[in-house]
Amino acid sequence: MFILGIESSCDETAAAVSENGVKILSNVVSTQIEEHRKYGGVVPEIASRRHCENISQVVKKALGDAGKTLTDIDAIAVTYAPGLIGALLVGVSYAKGLALATGKPLVPVHHIAGHIAANYIAHEELKPPYLCLVASGGHSHIVEVKDYTSFNVIGRTRDDAAGECFDKCARAMGFPYPGGVHVDKAAQSGDSSAFVLPRPKVSGSEYDLSFSGLKTAVVNLLHNAAQKGEEINKNDMSASLQSVISQLLLEKTMLAAEHLSYKTIAVAGGVSANSGVRGAFEKACADRGMKLYMPPLSLCGDNGAMIACQGYFDYLAGRRGDESLNAVATMSLEEL
Repeated sequence: MFILGIESSCDETAAAVSENGVKILSNVVSTQIEEHRKYGGVVPEIASRRHCENISQVVKKALGDAGKTLTDIDAIAVTYAPGLIGALLVGVSYAKGLALATGKPLVPVHHIAGHIAANYIAHEELKPPYLCLVASGGHSHIVEVKDYTSFNVIGRTRDDAAGECFDKCARAMGFPYPGGVHVDKAAQSGDSSAFVLPRPKVSGSEYDLSFSGLKTAVVNLLHNAAQKGEEINKNDMSASLQSVISQLLLEKTMLAAEHLSYKTIAVAGGVSANSGVRGAFEKACADRGMKLYMPPLSLCGDNGAMIACQGYFDYLAGRRGDESLNAVATMSLEEL
């Protein structure tokens, strides 16, 4: 079975073709990073316009790279939630048009489920049930993956996501957008014990996360130093920040795994590309005798392959969309 996956939830226009979910025949991503860099972050209106301009060419290239035509495709999967509403609408509208014109089934895919599915592409042996941390610029979730299409969110951020904390602190340090990768690089030369940063906790919810206070503390340290004419070592600050974020994500995930008796852990989302996060989970899982799965760096960010993969499982589960399918900016995995 061949699935065409379309992703446009933020600032990447992406499309891919998968065979039976896990075999990726093509994976095309058109990024807008250079354009948004001048603004220090994603501008939703610009992102939507670029999706409109790029989506036809991206889908055409994905089909061409796979050596397929729309006639060969068995179903069209598309991200419909959550994300920037204008950006999502471009992908959903395009996918609906393709489905209507070709008579192919339309499969709506949840973006976070797509990130989780990225691990199936790289690790065919991974099978539910297991526990997955999904961490990105917009999401920080600890998810029980009960089946390929059944999820239970047991922990989430109450404010900023981990990736958002990385990017906003990076911006305060003067790094260009997207800042997370620059923090990671700077951290390699820094001292993670140089700054004592807060480790926020959420009262009454043992698995939930909070990063807003950490972000504020870093920004205040930088502003106070600037007002005094002092210069803060960016490498040390990056290392300290990365260490705290990595440990917060790790501690909550391991706590949940212990309480729920999970021995298989997965990490997904853009923040799973961070070397500090990857290293912390690798060591912790090795020490505890747990199996750890993480996608390759090429599948950590937004891409069409993960949507094609999850679309395959959603198709088998009988999920379908029609001409009434709409984009949804905010939707929990549990609402599926």
